[in-house]
Amino acid sequence: MKNFKQKYALSDEGARSMVIASVANIFYNLMLFSPVLLLYFLVQDIMNGTIEGRATFYITGICIWIVLMAVTTVIQYNTSYFSTYKESGVRRISLAEKLRRLPLSFFAKKDSADLTSTIMDDAAQIEQASSHFIPQFIGSIASTCVLAICLFFVNWKMALAAVWVLPVCLTIVAFSRKVQYRLGKKTSGATVEMTEKIQECLETVRDLRQNNAQYSYYQDVESKIKNVEKRKIWSELGTGIFVTNAEMILKFGIATTALVGAMLLKSGELGVLEFFLFLIIASRLYNPLTTSLEHFAAIIALDVSCERLNDILQHKEQIGTEELKVNGGDIVFEDVKFSYQDGKKILDGVSFTAKQGEVTALIGPSGSGKTTVSRLAARFWDIDSGKITIGGQDISKVDTETLMSLYSIVFQDVTLFNNTVLENIRIGDKNATDEQVKAAAELANCTEFVENLPDKWSTIIGENGKKLSGGERQRISIARAFLKNAPIILLDEASASLDVENETLIQQSLSKLIKGKTVLVIAHRMRTVQGANKIITIKDGKAEVNVY
Repeated sequence: MKNFKQKYALSDEGARSMVIASVANIFYNLMLFSPVLLLYFLVQDIMNGTIEGRATFYITGICIWIVLMAVTTVIQYNTSYFSTYKESGVRRISLAEKLRRLPLSFFAKKDSADLTSTIMDDAAQIEQASSHFIPQFIGSIASTCVLAICLFFVNWKMALAAVWVLPVCLTIVAFSRKVQYRLGKKTSGATVEMTEKIQECLETVRDLRQNNAQYSYYQDVESKIKNVEKRKIWSELGTGIFVTNAEMILKFGIATTALVGAMLLKSGELGVLEFFLFLIIASRLYNPLTTSLEHFAAIIALDVSCERLNDILQHKEQIGTEELKVNGGDIVFEDVKFSYQDGKKILDGVSFTAKQGEVTALIGPSGSGKTTVSRLAARFWDIDSGKITIGGQDISKVDTETLMSLYSIVFQDVTLFNNTVLENIRIGDKNATDEQVKAAAELANCTEFVENLPDKWSTIIGENGKKLSGGERQRISIARAFLKNAPIILLDEASASLDVENETLIQQSLSKLIKGKTVLVIAHRMRTVQGANKIITIKDGKAEVNVY
């Protein structure tokens, strides 16, 4: 179960269910072979002339077989399918929970198309394999081995003639593992590239048409799609070469059984009845295994999906206590060093204090690390060395979701949802009343433009607020911060999309909001930071503090 759990990204219950499903498939396959014994006894009675009076035995045997077949079928179906679909739900919820706990550094290395492909496509492939491939493959191999062992007790020469093809076939398919892994890796990479390109095309179609660039861009999209098609064909071909050859060799088992049986029958070493029994078994022995060889190839190809899924599930989480022990709201950076990539430092020994009740502004050239400082203050990333505290508590020891209760943040890039204006602002406090939401919107200077919308506060603003202007989207984001009313406020280019008049109104509103709170402002324009108590210049990884 431990191997199942690790290899196929399963929960404890999912691994246990897979073991049970595999055992159920063993009994199911053995039940499929059981009528051969009844047929053997029937032929024996006919040849010995003892068929009379045995009707009850055969009718009873058939009835027992039908009942056992029904029971094993139900158990096999429930354990192979129902349990798998339940585990699929558990897996997707576990993925969502895991993603919730991962640091933003993980998402900086992954694009949305890659993650979407893993969560949707890879998880679906594992679901299909868990229900249709893995238990059936284990069941067919185990049941075939059981039957092969039994055959050796009847006649080892005939058993050897029947089963010699099994290890040969499995060896051929096993040797294809590396080839299929490489092909699967390339196919997965091509699929991600295609998804990224299609997603980018949908997001930029307006700009493409505006610049008459859609046709050349569409050709690039088409080439990505054709590349996926080519990779899938090569992947199928690579699998087919090994599997079809293995299946072809498997058919030789029937020929060798008949040939060896005929020779032994002629020499008197084998009776007619035993020869008949082995021919029947050989004709049935390879049926589940033929399908299982295809399953085995699919299971091997599953390695890439499991690897991508485990890359998420096994990634280190940001953990910490859920208990806040802050004394005040001062943010203190002590000799903080940080790099997004090893060997390339963004911050190299930054130290400063953003005091409660004051506005601390961060300025500096583009790419100097201003935004990085604000992200580190909220523990979006973990620092390489040094220490960051809030009210004396080390934030590296605090759970990130608990820590976020202290912050109201306005990002430079606003994210809105395809919902009403009210619900987009209510994200700041899900328990807020409509009156509280509107009051926060008033402080952020949203009321005037919202009242002019078709359905006012109930207007659906579209995906990422596409029905609004840039300034309107930014003001809704600021309204969220007002509504949350947290003790620490991070403003990352909060007024970047606003005109001078609106910027002035927002600054007036912010002056009311920051009273008694810790405010960290990031801006390029000096107008934005004129009222700051402290200005910190970030340059070359260092911090220069100026107090006013």
